[in-house]
Amino acid sequence: MNKLLFLFAIVFTITTQANAQETVSHNNAIGIRLGPSTPVIKSGITFQHYMPNNNAIEAIASFGDGFALCGLYEIHKPLATDNLGWFIGFGGYAGFSNKNSYIGAAGIVGLKYDFNSQNIPLNISLDWKPELNIVEKVGFEASAVGFSARFTF
Repeated sequence: MNKLLFLFAIVFTITTQANAQETVSHNNAIGIRLGPSTPVIKSGITFQHYMPNNNAIEAIASFGDGFALCGLYEIHKPLATDNLGWFIGFGGYAGFSNKNSYIGAAGIVGLKYDFNSQNIPLNISLDWKPELNIVEKVGFEASAVGFSARFTF
């Protein structure tokens, strides 16, 4: 686990030093996120708001055996291919069911593709969002891989 975090830190440092500048042609995106049923934040609705520096805040609301809400701050960076980028971020979540309540920290890393240059108001992403549960029962959930499709505006 420490080696994986070290690798992410190196990649993040190198890419933040790059001179490439990504321009996002939309301010907001809303859609669905599909993922496994084991983490607290399951499949649900995702909303992103892009800030002037092309970073974003994201909220994920999931429904299932209860309700959970996750808030993330994301740093978005371009890749060499047009409209393709990667992101990394961190945040927290709270989840409530009939039996349990959960509070914890979440990280996220992923790839995204924007279709805006083809006049299609859509972005898609594939991400990994591990969770560290702190309240109710301390535990780490690494299986939170998700796919999102969002309408951009």
